[in-house]
Amino acid sequence: MDPTARTPSPLTATQLQAPLARLLRPLVRLCIRSGMTFPALAQLLRELFVNVAEHDFALDGKPQTDSRVSLLTGIHRKEVARLRGAGAPVNVVPATLSRTSAIIAHWLAAPEFTDARGEPLPLPRTAEGDAPSFEALVAAITKDVRPRAVLDEWLDRKLVSIDAGDNIVLAETGFVPRGDDDRKWYYLGRNLHDHIAAAADNVSEATPRFMERAVHYDGLSPKLARRLEARSRELAMEALKTANREANRALAKDKGGDARWNFGVYIYLEEPKDAPGEDGKS
Repeated sequence: MDPTARTPSPLTATQLQAPLARLLRPLVRLCIRSGMTFPALAQLLRELFVNVAEHDFALDGKPQTDSRVSLLTGIHRKEVARLRGAGAPVNVVPATLSRTSAIIAHWLAAPEFTDARGEPLPLPRTAEGDAPSFEALVAAITKDVRPRAVLDEWLDRKLVSIDAGDNIVLAETGFVPRGDDDRKWYYLGRNLHDHIAAAADNVSEATPRFMERAVHYDGLSPKLARRLEARSRELAMEALKTANREANRALAKDKGGDARWNFGVYIYLEEPKDAPGEDGKS
């Protein structure tokens, strides 16, 4: 496809302003909360505009020029020349994050490491023969790191705990990064990127390509909204676990390649600031 065919027209840019303002508002709130100033964000956007124009809107068989990047972005040609060639934004998964995610995904999917309901089993550190153990779980994914090193790291990050029977138990934080866990920043970028990329493709094409739907109700009582949120969490986790099991098992027979797939779920609840709590008190 000719990238110029999807260059925004003035009408399209005008239509984009309202949804873009709504989309950016929580991100601007996060920037201010995290100490990122407007000049810093503006510089980042300037670099991204040049990078995207350079790499994603090049014409087939023709070198991309400073003048064309300037035309596409509205950034002065001298500034474009300074910013070009910086390379595409880094999107490589950190090695420790990739390993952690793979091990947890296997724990949640492989029949030998789950119970009859599909829940992750508490695992002894070691076991005889083919019996499930934490050592066998780690070894199924990587031979480069000792299981004890993984266990120590996970205990420190509170991804697992040790029960009364000295078994290793996957904690809730194994599903959702919290606190100072660096995984949350990686997933913030990856998941928002994929959701926005799917939505952007859908509004850019005549026929939406990706599944991107939501069930939403307004005008609810806070009590009902919280109940619907709790129920939707249960439904979402079941869908994620099912998709993970099927993908993990199919992966064993896959030849591999450079394709990527992401199946995500989001739930959002918005309440008035003076909404009462569960006990009926503000």
